[in-house]
Amino acid sequence: MEKIKVGISSCLLGNTVRYDGGHQQDRYITDTLGQCFAWLPVCPEVEYGLGVPREAMHLVGAPESPRLVTIHTNVDHTEGMRAWAKKRLKYLEQEGLCGFIFKSRSPSSGMTGVVVHTPSGMPNGESVGIFADAFMKYFPDVPVIDDRLLHDPNSRETFIERILTLSRSLPPCCLSPLFPSGHSCRP
Repeated sequence: MEKIKVGISSCLLGNTVRYDGGHQQDRYITDTLGQCFAWLPVCPEVEYGLGVPREAMHLVGAPESPRLVTIHTNVDHTEGMRAWAKKRLKYLEQEGLCGFIFKSRSPSSGMTGVVVHTPSGMPNGESVGIFADAFMKYFPDVPVIDDRLLHDPNSRETFIERILTLSRSLPPCCLSPLFPSGHSCRP
């Protein structure tokens, strides 16, 4: 049996794609969940065409319709990122993803609580990253979580159970890494 395919923010796998040339590898993701899931890494900013390293970006404007803007030069990448996301989502549709793990607080991939700034740089509320927003609207039934919530046992269990339900199969591995308490998701 094949592993269940799950999309993931590329930096969480240890890929050096962040704006500063670094990564945010999460060993729980790579070492534990990686036993059961086949990862499809996505880095919106690199795939959109920005280099590594690159100028940091943040969300600016109204929380209900933020713009993706570079911090120092104020280059607005919102429309370009949305156009890229539209194409990428059509590709991802063919991949049969059963879930997605986003990078928390990312202006492109954060699924909740991404700080939105005023043009002068002051916090102005919270929103969703540009790619994460597009993904969740395009795939409303695909389970999503971010790396921060993944470390909350209840959120993690709900996410994994939703993936298993969506995939309509059990992972081809021992469930103990996913449910260390001995909980079984078998019907």
